[in-house]
This record gives sequence, structure tokens and C-alpha cells, in this order.
Amino acid sequence: MRRPKVMCVLASLVLAAGSVFGAGQAGAATVPDATSGPVDPPAEFGSDWHDPVTAAPPVTTPGTRSCQVTVARAQFRDFTPYKGGYAPPKECGDRWSKVVLRLEGKVAGRQYDRLGYLHIGGVEVLRTSTPQPSPDGITWSVEKDVTRYSDTLRREQPVEMLIGNVVNETYTGVIDVKATLTFYAAEGRTKPAATPDRVLTLDGESLTTPRNSERIVAEVYATGSGGGCEEYWYLSVPEEAPYSCKTPDGPYREVQIKVDGQLAGIAAPFPTVWTGGWSNPFLWYVIPGPRAFDVKPVQYDLTPFAGRLNDGRPHRVEVSVVGVPEGQTGWSTPVNVLVWQDEGSQVVTGALTRHDNGVPANSSAYTVGSQHRVDTRGGHRLTVSGHVNTSHGRVVTTVDRTLANTSVHRWTDGENDDALKGTWTDHETVTTDGRGPATAVRAHRTYTMDGTTTLGAGDRLRTVLALGDRADTATERGGKRVSWSRLDDAYEGDATYTANVPRDQRHAVGTSSERYRLRGTAGCYDRSLKTAQGTVTEDRLRC
Repeated sequence: MRRPKVMCVLASLVLAAGSVFGAGQAGAATVPDATSGPVDPPAEFGSDWHDPVTAAPPVTTPGTRSCQVTVARAQFRDFTPYKGGYAPPKECGDRWSKVVLRLEGKVAGRQYDRLGYLHIGGVEVLRTSTPQPSPDGITWSVEKDVTRYSDTLRREQPVEMLIGNVVNETYTGVIDVKATLTFYAAEGRTKPAATPDRVLTLDGESLTTPRNSERIVAEVYATGSGGGCEEYWYLSVPEEAPYSCKTPDGPYREVQIKVDGQLAGIAAPFPTVWTGGWSNPFLWYVIPGPRAFDVKPVQYDLTPFAGRLNDGRPHRVEVSVVGVPEGQTGWSTPVNVLVWQDEGSQVVTGALTRHDNGVPANSSAYTVGSQHRVDTRGGHRLTVSGHVNTSHGRVVTTVDRTLANTSVHRWTDGENDDALKGTWTDHETVTTDGRGPATAVRAHRTYTMDGTTTLGAGDRLRTVLALGDRADTATERGGKRVSWSRLDDAYEGDATYTANVPRDQRHAVGTSSERYRLRGTAGCYDRSLKTAQGTVTEDRLRC
């Protein structure tokens, strides 16, 4: 992904540094732990370093028998997609308690970070980015629970995968990947409660749902990428400010979904930092930023619109990103639609009964000075409610979502000093009232970024950056909490190298750390990693 002139004229320097980064469920490589004693890191980065690894937990799997299928195996040298076929495993039946996708990759030489996808039957099951390689080469892996796509996986399907790449005399890294699915057989014929009956894709912007749909959820893999300023949308400034990335309305972004032209859902995009991000690949050689290898989709509960969508006709479903100048590219927004059907009805009727669209707020104020400054405040609230008449009675679903973003961006002339501190919140409550006590699912998501890049004496470039991905979720039934979870994924990095010199003269040093904490009704997971100069110095489990 090509970088703009962010943090001074450093785009060419980043690639020449040859960065590595990992993420997702990066392989559980052999690393030091609390009992293995101290590790002495090298004085500076060399030509090789530890393979990518994250503190995120592995996908838990049941103890039932399993079957594995290879979905794709490809080497990406250009922008030609891999095309193949998929057939479900016969040995594990057609109902599974869990399905796990695993992507394994390797790359060596010199290469940019690249964005990729995997489609099965037209359904996007993975959106990912890649590490930038060391000269000696690295391997990495990503695991993802894809049980919710079981409807698609029960039939033979076409497969398409692409990690767009460029290989020539300068950019030598060929991206070699293998994708597999592991199916864990279910006990009995009952499907997991969270698994939808149908997984649909859009025909252009057209969607036709089964007429007995009683719950509908859209998921959008929204990514700002592909080079240009939208890869760094959080750093853009209004037109009057002297900065290399400008948009008329500043950095506020909001991912919206509309049904037949009516706003149906809003969400805050996650400020993903790819492997060459913030002009300093040495930050990401071992530990990636949150979500970089496993891009999580934004989800919208469209059940209040089910009565309209169930009329048997196609409906227009559009996704757009607020704040992107008209006609400008830079965002990808593929959509999957998950549908739960009423087995006792051929047709489920209903209606949208409430639609409260709050007044969006978006203000970016520029302050002139020796250190330029842009203060941004944005937000939006949307409440929608509707009912469906099911075989088990009328069910009313209300979705209330509130977004907010504040950020302070400071920089000097020439952008030699460039700093951003930002917070994004996305609070959502989905209430379902029908048969039995009312159920409320509350999710409070908070994303944070606090970083500074400085180009100082002797062309020493230093980046200090902290990223946070936090979420508090709870389910209440009849006013009483029945389950809860709290996620806190925190990354910190500090890396320095000499710009404008050959690779072997960069004398790069850097430390990074990640602590991933997940607590709740299901138990506790707490793992922390630390690195120095590409060496893992700590891998600690606390739960």
C-alpha cells in the first residue's frame, strides 16, 4: 500500500528499510516465556528477526473429530487473482460446531505491505494485510472463526483470492500463501445458535432476502487503503491547513449503510495501521497493530427493516463513508448479509416503526502557529425500531447507536514533527422484545491512537505510537445481566532509524509490546509480549 507524504518525505525511506510485521493469530512460534530466563537482544536490527506474533488468543476448538480442506494455494506476484474451487468435506457431515480458517504465508526480500481478500462463493470470509519481509524471509499465520459462513460452506463453491502485489528488480518479495478450512463435526443435527441460516451477497447494490427472514445482519469489511490519503484518513486536515493530506471536512469518517435510500446503520471505522504505517516499519517487525492481519467487519443489525425486505422484491443496499470527497477512491466496503429464518412461517411480515436520525456533528478547527494544529470533534446518533410477525409472536427490535470522535493533530512546517492523539467511540444497544423477557445486547467500543513521528538531527527518524482496541459487551435479559465480556488490546512501539541511507547503514533500534486482556463470563485470557530489535524478550500468560 503506497504511502503519501506523511511525516515528511518518508514514503521511499519506509520501503527501503524493508519492514516486517505480523498479526492476526500469528503463529504460536517458540518464544521465551516467564520461565525461560532473560533474552539479550542485538544492538540493532539485522537482516532477520522473529516471525510475526501477537498476544491475541487462538481460536478455541471443540473436542470433536475434524476434517481439513485446502481452499487456496498461490504465489502472488501481481494483481491476478487466484481462482479455484471448494468442496465441503464428506467425512464431517454438513453441520459443524465450528469452522476455522487458517492462512499461512511466507515472503522474503523487499516488498510493501499488501491488502488481500478471500472469497468463497462470492462471500468475503477474510480481509487481511501482509507483513513486509526481512531480507532472510519470514513466515506468518492467521486464524479466524468462520462458523457463521456455514451456509456457504455446505455446497461446492468457486474460490477467489487476491493479495495484489508488484514484483520487479526493486520489489522482490513474492507472497506465498496457503488457506485451509478445518471443520469440527457437530454432535447431533442442531446448528450453533449464532449461526445464520443463509449468507447472502449483494448483486451490485441489490439485495433479495428470503420472505421468512426474522433477523438480518449486514457485515461490511470497511478498509481505508490502497495508497493516498484515505489510508491515513485520521491524519487528514481541512483545506485551509498546510498539510500533505487534505479533505474538505477533515478527518471524521463514518461508515453508513442505507436501505432503499434510507439510513439504516452507522458505525465508526477502526483506525487500522498497516505494516509500514506511521513512516516506520521497524515498529511492526514482530508485533502488529491491532486487527492488521484479521480485519474485523463492521456489523449492522437490519432487523428493523426485515418487514420491508421480506416483500420478495430486490431492495437497494448502499454503503458509503462519510468524509471522503465525492469521486475519490480509497475505501473498500464489501458486504455480506446474514439471515436467520422463521422455520414456522413461509412469509414474515412487519414494519419499520421508528426512525430517529440525529443531526451529525463534524467540526475541524485549524489553528495557525509555529506548530500547526487541527482540533476535530464529530459524532452521530441513529435509532431505528421495527417489528416482525413471526410464528412465535410479534418481535420488536430497536437499534440505538451513538458515535463520537475527538482528535488533536499537531505538526511543524515540513511535517518533520507530526503528532496525533485521537479517540473513537461506538456505543450500540440492540433490544429485542417479544416472546419471553426483553433482551438487550450492549456494546461499548473505544479505539485510541496516540503517536508522534520526528525527523531529527542526522536524519534520525523516531516514531512513538500507542494503539488501543477496547470493547465492553453485556447481555441483559429481563433487566438482569446474564453475560458480559471486556476486551483490552493495547499496543505500544518506539523505533528509530537513519533515513536517506542504504539499508545496512540505518542502525535501527526499536521496542514494541502488546497486552491482550479478555475477561468475562466465559473466563479470563491475559497475555503480554515484548520485543527489542526484532527479538521477543517476553511472552507472559497471566490467566
